[in-house]
Amino acid sequence: MEIALLLVIIAVVVLAVTALADRVEIPAPLVLVVVGIGASYVPGVPELRLEPEVVLLGLLPPLLYSAAITTSLVDFNANRKPILLLSVGLVAFTTLGVGVVVKLIVPELHWALAIAIGAVVAPPDAVAATAIGRRIGLPRRIVTILEGESLLNDATALVALRTAIAALGATVAATEVGLDFLVAAGGGVAVGGLTFLVVGFVRKRVTDPLLDTAISLVVPFASYVLAEEIHASGVVAVVIAGLLLGHVAPVLQTAPSRIAERTNWRTIAYLLENTVFLLIGLQADWLLGEVGDSSIDVATLLTLCAATLVAVVVLRLAWVYAAQALLLRRVPDAVTGETPSWRYTFLIGWAGMRGVVTLAAAFTVPEDTEHREVLLLVAFTVVAGTLLGQGMTLPWLARRLRVPSPDPHDDALARATLLQQAAKAGFHRLDELAGESEDPHNVHDLIVQRIEQRNFAAWERLGTTEGEESPSDLYARWRGEMIDAERRRVLEIRSTGTVPSDIVSDVLAMLDVEESMLDAAESERAELRSATSTMSRDGCEHLASAPLIDPPDEPQCAACIAEGTRWVALRMCLACGEVGCCDSSPSRHATAHFRETQHPVVRSAEPGEEWRWCYVHHQTG
Repeated sequence: MEIALLLVIIAVVVLAVTALADRVEIPAPLVLVVVGIGASYVPGVPELRLEPEVVLLGLLPPLLYSAAITTSLVDFNANRKPILLLSVGLVAFTTLGVGVVVKLIVPELHWALAIAIGAVVAPPDAVAATAIGRRIGLPRRIVTILEGESLLNDATALVALRTAIAALGATVAATEVGLDFLVAAGGGVAVGGLTFLVVGFVRKRVTDPLLDTAISLVVPFASYVLAEEIHASGVVAVVIAGLLLGHVAPVLQTAPSRIAERTNWRTIAYLLENTVFLLIGLQADWLLGEVGDSSIDVATLLTLCAATLVAVVVLRLAWVYAAQALLLRRVPDAVTGETPSWRYTFLIGWAGMRGVVTLAAAFTVPEDTEHREVLLLVAFTVVAGTLLGQGMTLPWLARRLRVPSPDPHDDALARATLLQQAAKAGFHRLDELAGESEDPHNVHDLIVQRIEQRNFAAWERLGTTEGEESPSDLYARWRGEMIDAERRRVLEIRSTGTVPSDIVSDVLAMLDVEESMLDAAESERAELRSATSTMSRDGCEHLASAPLIDPPDEPQCAACIAEGTRWVALRMCLACGEVGCCDSSPSRHATAHFRETQHPVVRSAEPGEEWRWCYVHHQTG
């Protein structure tokens, strides 16, 4: 009962602090660390020691898996070079660099222990950087790189740590280190791929959302344990399995299964991510207490902790700038098409917060190791220092450097364009079906009407200004009121007991699904209304003054033809008539034409589409 009560208290504290942090617009991980540190010194609060097995087996696999299944495999592959440079190269560079710093400050430490300290503090946290990055609105490419790095760097660090611990009692050759890494990485990839094949085979034959979700809950633990049993990297296995299963989920799983899995893993990740940061803070009291028994004097310990903290920050910045040409400059951003500036590189270098894996790795060092308490103190100092120092300053730096956040207007345009292209494919299939069978109930026209309403709603969100109520807004408001009335009536009938309870539950679930769709659309409209835009309240002067030019009968993107690439949809410049491909196309020639000429307005060159878009004001008309 005491353990159960403690878990309940931790969950309540995590939820309360997270809600408060969101209200005051401070990243919740930082607040939770501070609360944990303070609580560790409160009399009556039990001493909680993070056991490495709890973190490495109980917390790390689900956290990695929940991040992996939501990570785009396409984006991951597009940024594989910077991700590998950070997750492998930077971890090795930091491990060796910190090891040298530690050995210089405390010469009596064994070289293997110095390298072990470097391996412990080398990997940035799998949660902290992306949680804070998404919260403050960092560019998507930066978040993708940080997320990909954090998914793989733990494997590199744990292999290096395992080698360093082995070297405490014997000499380890460089060839053994390289072989150990290859076995760990290759075995992890093999186990992750095997897990993907097995789960994919099963999912093709499973239609029950509950069973499918239950399978999903087993996957990260099964792949991690299997990989570790063959001395491979469980981290790599979980990441590979999650990336592949998330990528093919639209093909393997039914829609209800995908919704159930997404909802469950979002909830699990939300609780575990925030709980981890509270647990980190709760280690402060006993860690600092054990250091008091160290044979190394306090001044040296303080110097060591400060120097290690500075080293992990400086070494990361040095690495990303040294590798800047490979990291960012030569590859244009996949969304904007622009080559990122030094500001992007600096933010990637600064977003190196350490987390719970660093502490868990430190605890894996055998208890009889000489000066083990030094390693634990250094690990805690680096975790707390980077979370509070870099985590607190990252939002300020992003604002000062004027790094653009993802633009909701651009996202809305991409969403509407994608829906339009999806509708074209759907209409083509609908025409085929209509030609194969009779349609006495005019279902064809009903489906066309509903799809067109969906597409029109997407375009309306782009063109609505503050204070105006679009047809979609009016529909959402009226339909929301109707659903409330319908739900009240269903509950009245339920109270009479005249309708079976499972039938009532089904009807209420149908209303919940429709209401959730309305809420999601309203959230998007609210985000668009609150987004910063240069558009005046009186409207967009560029759209108002743009000439009315009809597209050619058979429009083509000449640049795509010259390059040998294919376009998804076409846009025509209303200033010069230039036809280019849209931003969903590989080369995004329409946007490139705007950047070159500054001609502000384009129109759709697709048959039956007459909407126009202003690049300057991010407004449609």
